[in-house]
Amino acid sequence: MTRRLTVAQALVTFLAHQYTERDGRRQRLIDACWGIFGHGNVAGIGQALLESEGALPYLQGRNEQAMVHAAVGFARQRDRLAAHAVTTSIGPGATNLVTGAALATVNRLPVLLLPGDTFATRPADPVLQQLEHPGAGDVSVNDCLRPVSRYFDRITRPEALIPAALQAMRVLTDPAETGAVTLALPQDVQAEAYDWPEEFLADRVWHVRRPAPDPAATADAAAAVRAARRPLIVAGGGVHHSEAEDALRALVEATGIPVASTQAGKGSLRHDHPADVGGIGHTGTAVADELARAADVVIGVGTRYSDFTTASATLFAPGVRFVNLNITSFDAHKLAALPLVADARAGLRALTEALAGHRVPASYESEYAAGKAGWEAEVERAYAVADPGARPGQAQVLGALDAVVGDEDVIINAAGSLPGDLHKLWRARSRRQYHLEYGYSCMGYEIPAAIGVRLAAPDRPVWALVGDGTYLMMPTELVTAVQEGIAIKVVLIQNHGYASIGGLSEAVGGERFGTAYRYRAPDGTYSGDPLPVDLAANAASLGMDVLRARTTGELRTVLAEARAADRPTCVYVETETADSVSGAPPAQAWWDVPVAETATRPAAVRARRDYERHAAARRRYLGT
Repeated sequence: MTRRLTVAQALVTFLAHQYTERDGRRQRLIDACWGIFGHGNVAGIGQALLESEGALPYLQGRNEQAMVHAAVGFARQRDRLAAHAVTTSIGPGATNLVTGAALATVNRLPVLLLPGDTFATRPADPVLQQLEHPGAGDVSVNDCLRPVSRYFDRITRPEALIPAALQAMRVLTDPAETGAVTLALPQDVQAEAYDWPEEFLADRVWHVRRPAPDPAATADAAAAVRAARRPLIVAGGGVHHSEAEDALRALVEATGIPVASTQAGKGSLRHDHPADVGGIGHTGTAVADELARAADVVIGVGTRYSDFTTASATLFAPGVRFVNLNITSFDAHKLAALPLVADARAGLRALTEALAGHRVPASYESEYAAGKAGWEAEVERAYAVADPGARPGQAQVLGALDAVVGDEDVIINAAGSLPGDLHKLWRARSRRQYHLEYGYSCMGYEIPAAIGVRLAAPDRPVWALVGDGTYLMMPTELVTAVQEGIAIKVVLIQNHGYASIGGLSEAVGGERFGTAYRYRAPDGTYSGDPLPVDLAANAASLGMDVLRARTTGELRTVLAEARAADRPTCVYVETETADSVSGAPPAQAWWDVPVAETATRPAAVRARRDYERHAAARRRYLGT
């Protein structure tokens, strides 16, 4: 049996019948399709979505990059078991996908990209928005999506869709391979009809595996942990993706091993669990980083070991041994570790069983308990309000939000000075409350991602925390939130510049050059008065309800009002200036940003001396 449909109609029908299943729970794989239409997809995918009569729900976006961010937020909230598709026209619509695709692939999160492409049959050459490559007639702008996609194919014939679509679903649902998947669709092929096998269009369930670790590898890992006096677990995003939080808690309660978390792994344990010592690395807590410096075995669970986590290879001691539990062999073998290639939940359960009867020394538990209590006092000091009538610092904004939210709230951020403050200070209450995109740290992610998270979890209050720099990058999807009635809460912090990069610039001898949002001064620098922009008025003009918090004393009341709101709502707060915005404890570990080797300005000369001192501590971890 066959059914005659266009390529676009067949693809939409196919996607509407794909499902995932893990642990006996089945759900749709492609939950909806975001789209902005142009001549490259309006008569193909656009017509097919209309023809489907809602079988594959359609979501209207304003910016192609933002649509991918929304899809990524949705997929992360759904533990990578459900995803969104994104369709664009050819040309700039397609190239706008690249940043979002890179973000998805870096963070190992599934999104299906369906950019239009130039004519496969080339009846007119070039067509509008076509990039001509004199040495290659089969190259289009979509080829720039190849390096940022985990799977890429160009569908130049109708029948080629069948194997390509199946491969695309395989990659999207494979936890070891997932990321951005791109099917480039020439505009003529989208509209071409073909007789499709009914089997291709039928319901198909993709079973998401939980591979167990090799028994011998588990025994080796357990032996290394048993021999350790000061083991430390580093929890990464894989703990959340695998829903392994309960398994992690069972392991640490049986053994007493403390847990430090990456940005992606924060919330693997509740903040008040005795074994949770907070964030690790450059933006980590003092207690976690001190434990890391003295650890003799580090057990990484679902982490990529980014430079922020390892403090650019200066955090862990020489001679430390790594045990890495990861679904991907690539990550499990990092730092010359003993690899446990397995699903995080399955691996943690196997390791717990292999460690039966083992517990760390009581003195070690007392040590990290005291360190944890000391850091909690630091958090209280950072959150404290000295003058309710003054403008808040950024830490006071987080403290007020901490007092307002419940376990069910989701806090989203990606870039600027907020990720460091959040990693050090935020008290994560539930497994998906802390949503930091810090793999690509993409300005502009927060607002569209909040929409995606709210679509994935419509009963949870969702907060997008953005500074003025991030807001100016991509406020467009506020219109989408208003149009769809998606009641996200945006906390817009006006600090008059790129606060994070300003601080980094100062530390590396750049003297905050080009990081303030100010008028030019007579000397040509941007050191005049702050610009008179009113971002609250801008948000209101896009349809948001806007609440202004002018003082620290007003802030908690305004945030509580926003939390109770059933419409998209923006809380606007002007903090101290960009050079004094944070108020959080300073970095507890180094981050390698190379400093000019030769310079005449004193700040750069001093920064180079500091850089050379820190860089001397870098080391290779090569095992034994």
